Amino acid sequence: MNAIQARFAALLSHNAGADSTPPPLTPELARRLLQRLDSLRLFAHGYPLLTNLTQGRVSPEDMLDFAYRHELDGLSLHLLDGEHDSLSRMSPERLAAFGAKARDLGLDVHVEISSTLPADVDQAVAVARAIGSRNIRVYSRYEGHLSRVMGLIEDDLRRLAQLADEHDLNFDFEQHEELKSDEIATLLRRVGHPRLNALFDFGNMINACEQPLPALANLAPFIRQVHLKGVRVVPEQNGFGHYGVLQGSLDDQLPGARMLLELLLLGETTPQVVAFILEQENHYIAPAFRQVGEDEDPFIPYREMSETPLPPGYSLERMLADEHRWANNQVRHMRGLLAELRLLAELALADSERT
Repeated sequence: MNAIQARFAALLSHNAGADSTPPPLTPELARRLLQRLDSLRLFAHGYPLLTNLTQGRVSPEDMLDFAYRHELDGLSLHLLDGEHDSLSRMSPERLAAFGAKARDLGLDVHVEISSTLPADVDQAVAVARAIGSRNIRVYSRYEGHLSRVMGLIEDDLRRLAQLADEHDLNFDFEQHEELKSDEIATLLRRVGHPRLNALFDFGNMINACEQPLPALANLAPFIRQVHLKGVRVVPEQNGFGHYGVLQGSLDDQLPGARMLLELLLLGETTPQVVAFILEQENHYIAPAFRQVGEDEDPFIPYREMSETPLPPGYSLERMLADEHRWANNQVRHMRGLLAELRLLAELALADSERT
C-alpha cells in the first residue's frame, strides 16, 4: 500500500470499527469522488445557533446571511426556529421578503418540522409555498407499541405523498432516534412514492440501538438529505443515548469521513443526496429509545422536540457567543475534510497516470 492509499484508508477507518474495511482509492473511485465533490451542496442549519434564535439575537434572515457569508448553497430551517421571529409567525409580506432575499443571495431554503400531523404539515406546506421552498423535513413523535406507531406513520406518509404531487414538493422523513433505519425503509417502500424519501442524521441511529454504517446502508436507497454533526455515545442500561459534541473533535465518536464518502457516492448517474446540512448540536442530550433484546413489538415513548438546555456552568451570554464560534468551526471542519478527500483523489489519479 502506497502513502496515498494508506492516508485514504486511515481517514476512512477513523471510528469505523475493525470489521469495516474502506475501499481502495482506485482511479475509477477517484474520478467519481471528484465529480461528486464538484456537485456537493452544503447547507447551513438553524440548530447550531438555536439559543441565539430562541433569544432573538439571530433572526431567520440572519441565518440567510450566515449561509451567504460562508458561501454555502442553502439553509435548512425549522418552522419554529426564532420563536416570535420564526417562519411560523411571519406575516405573508415578511415570508415573501424572506423568500426573495434567499433567491437574491442564490440560496435554496429547506423547511423542517418535528411532526407528521396534518395540521403541522399543512402549515409547513403553506410556508414552503410562500417562500419558494420545495423540500420539507418531517419526523413523527407518536407514542405506543411499534406496530401501532408504524401504522400511524404509514397513514401520514400516504397523505404526504398526495400533498407532494399536489404542490410539487418533496418530503424527507428523518430517522429521529426512536425508529430503526430498516423500519423507516420498510415504511417508505410500502408507500412507494418518488417524492417521499429520507433524511439521514449522522448520530440519531445511536438512540435506536443501531451502528452508523449499517444504519446508513439500510436507509441508503432513500437518502436525499443529510444532517452533519458530532456525537459522543452514552451507554444507558440496555441501550445507548448520545451527547452532542463538536464534529471532528476528539470527543466525536462517529465515523464521519466514512459516512460522508458513502453518502457522496449514492446515486448511479447523478448525486442522490441534494443537501448536506451543517447541524452542529453541541451539548444536546438525547436518551436511549430502543434497547438490546427488546420485545418484537416494543413500546415507543413519546418524545419532545429537540432542544439544548444551558450546559452546567454556562451563562446565557457565553452560550450565545460560543454558538457562533462552534457554527463557524463546523464549516471549517467540513471544508477541511472535503479538501482532504479532493486532494487524495487528485493524488491517486496523478499516481495512476505515472504508472
